Amino acid sequence: MNNRHIYVLSAVLALIGLALFAYKSQVLGFPLQPQEQTRVWTVEAAVRFDPGPAAVKATLRIPNLTPGFSILDENFISRGFGHATRSAPAGRESQWTLRQANGPQTLYYRAQVYRDASRIAEDTTPPFPEPPVLDEPSRIAMEGLIAEVRRQSADVASFTTELLRHINHAERDPYVSLFMSRGSANADAAELATIFLAGAQIPARIAHGIQLRSVTGPVQSQQLLEVHDGVQWLYFDPKTLEQGLPPDFLIWWRGDEPIASLEGGSNLDVTLAVQQNLLDSMVVAERRAELTGSHAMDFSLFSLPIATQAVYAVLMMIPIGALVIMLLRNFIGVKTFGTFMPVLVALAFRETRLLWGIVLFAIIVSLGLLIRFYLEKLRLLLVPRLTTVLTVVVLLMAGISVLSQKLELQPGLSIALFPMVILSMTIERMSIVWEERGASEAIQEGIGSLLVAAVAYVVMGIAWLEHLIFVFPELLLLVIAVSLLAGRYTGYRLLELRRFKALSPSRSGP
Repeated sequence: MNNRHIYVLSAVLALIGLALFAYKSQVLGFPLQPQEQTRVWTVEAAVRFDPGPAAVKATLRIPNLTPGFSILDENFISRGFGHATRSAPAGRESQWTLRQANGPQTLYYRAQVYRDASRIAEDTTPPFPEPPVLDEPSRIAMEGLIAEVRRQSADVASFTTELLRHINHAERDPYVSLFMSRGSANADAAELATIFLAGAQIPARIAHGIQLRSVTGPVQSQQLLEVHDGVQWLYFDPKTLEQGLPPDFLIWWRGDEPIASLEGGSNLDVTLAVQQNLLDSMVVAERRAELTGSHAMDFSLFSLPIATQAVYAVLMMIPIGALVIMLLRNFIGVKTFGTFMPVLVALAFRETRLLWGIVLFAIIVSLGLLIRFYLEKLRLLLVPRLTTVLTVVVLLMAGISVLSQKLELQPGLSIALFPMVILSMTIERMSIVWEERGASEAIQEGIGSLLVAAVAYVVMGIAWLEHLIFVFPELLLLVIAVSLLAGRYTGYRLLELRRFKALSPSRSGP
């Protein structure tokens, strides 16, 4: 099989892994850091009123198109009321109904929102507005103001800014003052701006929202002017003339209507409040996947039982340990007894800790090696010899554990976590190397195995990496891609450069 096939296969695996990783992290918001938390705000609207003798119908405008934010969860709280939600020109409406109510009533709407940069005002491009119906003097004043503002502006954004400046200085602007004297004196700046913008054939609407903050308590709604420039909605503060959506500003409803209306009652009052919380980012990502209809959570490791998740949290790190060993062996040139033995020893180090693990491993292998040399003199067959070595290893582990208990050395009790079969095979392999290639080679491979196991233990113990692999298991496709590419490497290993140092041109003779 040629190298091109390997390169293509590695590239395909890497692209698939990175694409899945990007989708889960950027679209669904899977956390990249362990214990990562997302700032979540709980917003609440309390609707209070006194019911009348007739049937009661209370309507509350609730968030719908919220640029920069998404709704994580929402609740409607009432006692005995019928409830329904519906779409409306102002966004969404929550309606409570009751045929007969007694005493003061309080209805609650509560929602959890979080910052979502991908959330925009995704409603369709609005049509051109109908020209406002005005009397002749007001129409002339409006046309004069529009003509003057148009001369002073270059696009929709600058036109809106200049228009708001004229409205805010109505006492010094003849057109605005004349217009307001014709019956619009009670209109605010945002409402006047929508009238003038309609006369200029520019879609505009009033957005009402609240400022999300860290201090818990009631908040007042604020107005923004939304203007469509043919491509997107632009936001303007009608008082300060600042353009853009203010930071942490949640748009609640749109239109000229108040936030709530009431039929069959009186003394309507609406109180808005905000509370900030911190929520596990994984919970937010799970809810986001549910809302978007994604099955990423259904086929993730988080769908497994908790006990099984704990097992896979360890197993998913084994390929990372194998990758470390591959790099140390194939590119550095460290000699080890096999590939999987250092990985399993590194897993045991997770419980024994590194220093005690090395000491216990060295003791078991050294004692087992002495027993193995004695068995060699008995000239036993391979399987009986391995069975004997395995039994001796178990007895040695049990003896060290009992001795550690008597000496009150708790780390010694964790020696039972070492894989017995691997220890037995290590002893067998080391004895064979000792006999065939000498004690120096056997000791080098033994030390190399411990060194590689220690490095693998350190890498596999990185909390961030463990979290990343568990949440994004598709990243293991990158491990496969790297392994495939490394499998074609035929160059020198780093430690071999010393062997061929004498062959370098600088040292060669004439």
